[in-house]
Amino acid sequence: MTQAAREGQTFEGRATLVRYANLVKLPHTLFALPFALVGVVLASYVKDVTPTMILWVAVAFTSARFAAMAFNRIVDRRLDALNPRTARREIPAGTIGVREAGIAVVVASAIFVVAARQLNPLCLALAPLALAWVLGYSYTKRFTRWAHLVLGLGLGIAPVGGYLAVTGAWSDPWWMLPVLAAAVMMWVAGFDVLYALQDVAFDRQTGLHSIPAAVGEARALTVARFLHAGTVIALGAVGAAVGAGWVYWVGVAVVAVLLLYEHSLVRADDLSRLDAAFFTMNGIISIAFFGFVLVERLVQ
Repeated sequence: MTQAAREGQTFEGRATLVRYANLVKLPHTLFALPFALVGVVLASYVKDVTPTMILWVAVAFTSARFAAMAFNRIVDRRLDALNPRTARREIPAGTIGVREAGIAVVVASAIFVVAARQLNPLCLALAPLALAWVLGYSYTKRFTRWAHLVLGLGLGIAPVGGYLAVTGAWSDPWWMLPVLAAAVMMWVAGFDVLYALQDVAFDRQTGLHSIPAAVGEARALTVARFLHAGTVIALGAVGAAVGAGWVYWVGVAVVAVLLLYEHSLVRADDLSRLDAAFFTMNGIISIAFFGFVLVERLVQ
């Protein structure tokens, strides 16, 4: 029998750190951590940012993401074992046990709560809600095709958390943070729809829900394009809310161009460049946008 191929964005090796990094696909931290830092930069217009704040934001984001991903692997372990694409993941492959993964989830969740406490009372109060959302996502594909949006909002919490970590208070205007969260939610949901294209047959066979499984590959690509168009519009609205300068608007334009290029890499009948579209382009998008937002702040 041919051995299942190793998933992308994972590392070779059996060392403990490698196994746990692969369990949660650590390189995917590049997707949303820069957006958490975008929230920090936007908050710096309201209140001074300290290195300690940045450290605890990074710890909070990384630990919450670790808990969410490890919990997802536990919940999906039987499905992962059935899917040739995911059969080599750590739990179905037996390199990490369910008990070990469960302990990791508890430890990471505790670290997240500690980090939230170190930031301010508002972050601590919201920490259980954030954890409930990112952990609860793991069940949504069993009953709704819109699980992509639930995942997206889980990462959309990141820039809101980054902002609240600095200010300890909601934004003015009030709608800026919800729109910023929506921008990230639509961005993540859009590329998650692209990612789900490779599992259409498996999802239909096992009764799992996704937009590609529900409407087909071609229509799913259209949905992803609309979501990413919404991302660009929402980022523009955030810029208007904060009175952003030209550097920010160049950043929004760059995001739009990169998203267009990302979609040029994927066709309904050709997923050969999906890995580049999913990981490479989205990593570039998040880092590039953060870079423009940071430069905008530094030049003001």
